[in-house]
Amino acid sequence: MTTDFALSCPVPLTDRKNIVMGHGSGGKLTAQLVRDLFLTAFDNAILRQLDDQAVFQAGSQRLAFTTDSYVVTPIFFPGGNIGDLAVNGTVNDLAMSGARPLYLSAAFILEEGFPISDLSRIVDTMAQAAHAAGTAIVTGDTKVVNKGCADKIFITTSGVGLVPKGVLLSAGAARPGDRIIVSGSIGDHGMAILAAREGLEFDGSIRSDTASLHTLVQAMLEAGEVHVLRDPTRGGLGTSLCEIAGSSGVGVEIEATALLVREDVKAACEILGLDPIFPLKYMIYFLIVVTVGGTSSITGPFLASILLGIGDVAGKYYAPKLGPFVIYTIMIAVLIWRPQGLFARPAAR
Repeated sequence: MTTDFALSCPVPLTDRKNIVMGHGSGGKLTAQLVRDLFLTAFDNAILRQLDDQAVFQAGSQRLAFTTDSYVVTPIFFPGGNIGDLAVNGTVNDLAMSGARPLYLSAAFILEEGFPISDLSRIVDTMAQAAHAAGTAIVTGDTKVVNKGCADKIFITTSGVGLVPKGVLLSAGAARPGDRIIVSGSIGDHGMAILAAREGLEFDGSIRSDTASLHTLVQAMLEAGEVHVLRDPTRGGLGTSLCEIAGSSGVGVEIEATALLVREDVKAACEILGLDPIFPLKYMIYFLIVVTVGGTSSITGPFLASILLGIGDVAGKYYAPKLGPFVIYTIMIAVLIWRPQGLFARPAAR
């Protein structure tokens, strides 16, 4: 890692009166919601760390505590289902603090009409995942809502773990000179979910890599000095690195070609126009195109895409260091000059 100045990709974040899907994406809007609403309301020294878990002193022991909610469509996918995903995700959030998982809770919101056989299948895989992680689900809750008021099943899991003495891991602990280690291939889980949801078929077998990582973390802590651990989820590797950089006040440099992306996942990403490092990258481009072109007609975004494409290529060719930020500069200039969009039609009177 270096302390060189690094810019982050700006996304138009205006004041919003209602929750939008982007607030749950794990990206900029999520961070804004947490910072401006939840952190302001619940502000305390532990929460202020904004890690994936809270670490606190309880008598002579240091404990880690975390909670997470799981909503996924489809609930069954190649390599797993919403059940083991929930258990593994909570175990991993504890592990990212160096904690050894002790106990979990599980709460279920079930939609009326949800098949008992599917619930049994999910619960069985949760029990297997908890056993494999050396922990146990010791308490929980169940609620049933009217048909149409939920998407089959929502699961919330919480967990508590024991942090060994001398282990101090946090997103704000990265230092200049740290090396970034990625434990495996990236993009597998996200592509497996997307393919199952949309009914897509690709060459090869793309499967979710959901698994508990606490034993791997223990081995890493025993092998050398570790400052930060993260389990990339919705926002992908790129968002996790941006969060670490922001919390620690450092810059991050990565070689994209050195990252392990399975060939079948890479091919699927190329077909769908996705980036395994920043899964939401092209959604950001889409928002920029619509912002610049205006929303009153299809012509505006179409012309804006051509303008931004030319600006992006020219910027990267003539000014490689600043080129990636040309389209954002254009967007800011257009918003200042014509907030409604460059090609927006005048409002009818």
